[in-house]
Amino acid sequence: MRHPYLYSYLYQGLCWRSRPHCGFVNLLILLCGVFATGVQAEPRVPNDDREVLERLPMRPGDTQARELAQLRAAMVSAPTDPTPAVTMAQRYFDLAMARGDPRYVGYAEAAIKPFSHIQSPALLLTRGQLRQYRHHFSEALADFAAAVSLDPQLASAHAWRAAIYLVQANYAAAQGECDLLQALKRSTLYGGCIGLLHAYSGRLDLADTLLQQALKTATDADSRLWLLTRLGEVASWRGQPARAERHYRDAINLGVDDGYLLAAWSDFLLDQKRAADVVRLLAKWESSDGLLLRLALAEASLKLPAAKAHSQALEDRFAAARLRGDTTHRAEEARFQLHLRGNASAALELASANYQVQKEPRDARILLEAALAARSFAPAQPVRDWLKISGFEDPALRQLALATSAEQNAGGLKTRAQP
Repeated sequence: MRHPYLYSYLYQGLCWRSRPHCGFVNLLILLCGVFATGVQAEPRVPNDDREVLERLPMRPGDTQARELAQLRAAMVSAPTDPTPAVTMAQRYFDLAMARGDPRYVGYAEAAIKPFSHIQSPALLLTRGQLRQYRHHFSEALADFAAAVSLDPQLASAHAWRAAIYLVQANYAAAQGECDLLQALKRSTLYGGCIGLLHAYSGRLDLADTLLQQALKTATDADSRLWLLTRLGEVASWRGQPARAERHYRDAINLGVDDGYLLAAWSDFLLDQKRAADVVRLLAKWESSDGLLLRLALAEASLKLPAAKAHSQALEDRFAAARLRGDTTHRAEEARFQLHLRGNASAALELASANYQVQKEPRDARILLEAALAARSFAPAQPVRDWLKISGFEDPALRQLALATSAEQNAGGLKTRAQP
C-alpha cells in the first residue's frame, strides 16, 4: 500500500463515477468492437456481468496487466469473499494515484460496492481512501474511525484522518492524530504528520528538521518519495529554490510514478519560468487532467501550437465533470479559467467554492490570484484570516494576500471619498 499522506493532496484528473464492475468493462469492449468494425447492428448487452465477451491480448512483458488479470480472476472466483475485492480495489487506487487517472477510482469503488454492508478494517480503510479522493471528507473520516475501532493498531487510518484534517486546516484535530501515531511508535508516519502540521502552522524551519528526521527512518521508496516531495515544497516556501530542486530531483530519481510529485515539481518549474522543462516532463501524462493542465500552462507560456488542443481538451473534461455534478477539482478548473481562458470572474467563483472544502496553500494561492485579477477582494478574506491564524510563512503567498488587502482598503477609501 502506498504512503497514506500523499493521497489526501492529490487532485489530478476529473473523477469518474463508479460503474458496475464487469458489466462496464464488457460493454466497453463490445462498443469498441462495434465502432472498430463499422457494424451497424444493435450491440448485444450480456445478461450476466461475469460473461466474457473477448479476451484482450497482453504483451509478454506487461506485468501490470497480468497482475490485474490475476487479481480480477481471484475476485470473480470468490464473489462472496470481500478480501479479493479489497485487494483489487487497493491496487486500482494505487494506479489512480500513480498515474493521476481517476478512472481507476471508479473501478475500485465498483469492486467493493457489493460488500458495503461488511464491517472490516481493510474494507473500511479502502472505502475511506476512495471517499476522501472524492472529497467526501466526513464520510471518509467516519470510515477511518470505524476501522480504528475494529483495529486500534491500524496506524494508516490515523494517518489518513490527519491528512484530511490538514486539508481542512483543522490543525488541532490533526495534532491529535499525529499524537496517536507517535503512541503507536510509527516514527516515519509521525514525523511526516507532525512535520507537515508545523509547515502549515508557521514553523517552516522546524518542519524541515522533522521531515528530514522522518526521511532518515523511511525504509521504503513510497515513504521516501512523499517526504522528499514535501521537503521540496517546504524549501520552496522558505525561498530556497536550489534546495527545493534537489529534493524534487531526489524524489524523481526514485523511479516511482507519482502524480502528486509530478504536479508539485511542475508547479515549481512553472514558478521558476522553466516551462520547457515542464513540457519535457509531462509529454506522456495527458491522461491526467491535473498534469494536462500544467502541460497546457507551460505550452501556452511558450506559445506552442499544442496549447490550443490541450486547452480545449481540458475545457471538454471540465464540462463533462459539471454534467456529472462532479465538483472535486474546482481549484484546477479555476487555474484553467484564470490562466488559460482569462476569465477572472469564473476563476474566482470556482476558487471560492473550492476553498470552502479544502484549504491548503495551493488552494489559497489560486483564490488570491483570482481575487486580484477580478478586482473583487472580499472573497479573499478567508485566506487572509487563515494566514493570520496559522502563521503560514510563505512570503509569496503573504504578498498576494497583502495585495488583496491593500486593494480592498484602497477601494473602500475611494468609495468614501466620492460625493
